[in-house]
Amino acid sequence: MIGAESQVNSPSSALAGSAPPAVVLTGLTKQFGRFAALRNVTAEFVAGKLYAVLGENGAGKSTMLRAIAGLLQPTHGKVTVLGANSVREVCDQLGYMAHPSLLYDEMSGLENLRYFGRLYGIEDDQRCKDAIVMVGLDPALTRPVGQYSQGMRQRMSLARALQHDPTLLLLDEPFSNVDVASARGMVQLLGRMRDGGKTIFVVTHQARLLADLADEFVWMHAGNINSRVPTLDLEAVQ
Repeated sequence: MIGAESQVNSPSSALAGSAPPAVVLTGLTKQFGRFAALRNVTAEFVAGKLYAVLGENGAGKSTMLRAIAGLLQPTHGKVTVLGANSVREVCDQLGYMAHPSLLYDEMSGLENLRYFGRLYGIEDDQRCKDAIVMVGLDPALTRPVGQYSQGMRQRMSLARALQHDPTLLLLDEPFSNVDVASARGMVQLLGRMRDGGKTIFVVTHQARLLADLADEFVWMHAGNINSRVPTLDLEAVQ
């Protein structure tokens, strides 16, 4: 496991003074029956950084992401996002990409983005097309998403998450089943977004893709943050 340069359940003091926090978790606990998916997580994440969230299956990574996105109610504790105590106050500033694509199979990629764009008041087709081009797909492709490869679906799902230009981007396994060249293109896009001031969380089992990009690697274990480190120990992810 990565070394403990940054302590469990403690904000990173080196980062805390450099920028305002984008996300603050205070005693965050989520139980499903007797199972605690998150256990009293307290952490602060500053704005304008890319955080790679790592750990084994069941560590609590996706649950933490869903809590930040406001998609589940904590059993105990508090989540503050972009200075708001309720995610509903800032939901138009969040982009969330779930592990499932959440796309409508019978629609084309552009039709999907048109539909989701209207939820954010986007009526401009060009913005939808631009988002598709950003992820390396063709907006003129008319076949339904249900006929896309899994990698194409992942990229279209990313386009859906970023088309409204969110301040905070929450991505759950975005590189799953994506070919190497496309995954590297996605990484480059995330780097440009981070450099443009976005705050990005990436839950992934493919940490090596972010080895040269992430500002911090957040290791989770058994529902808590085990360590937070600025560099990736490649031997730990072999």
